[in-house]
Amino acid sequence: MLDPKKLEDIAKQIADSVPPGVKSMAEGAEQRIKQILQSQLSKLDLVTREEFDVQTQVLIRTREKLEALEARVDALEANDATSK
Repeated sequence: MLDPKKLEDIAKQIADSVPPGVKSMAEGAEQRIKQILQSQLSKLDLVTREEFDVQTQVLIRTREKLEALEARVDALEANDATSK
């Protein structure tokens, strides 16, 4: 999932942007913002950068294998057509 430290940083930045008068009225604003962010982000279907990179490499290898198989099928079909 997402790095909790990054969520804390985002929540802190949002809380820091709140004017001082409002900040004094909302003592737990940073914690509440963090909870809301965590709740909303958990609803999203997100993956880490590492997971994304791994899946990208898997996709590249799969594509290469598919292209090699397609080339073999084409060669076999061509060979079959010439032998008839």
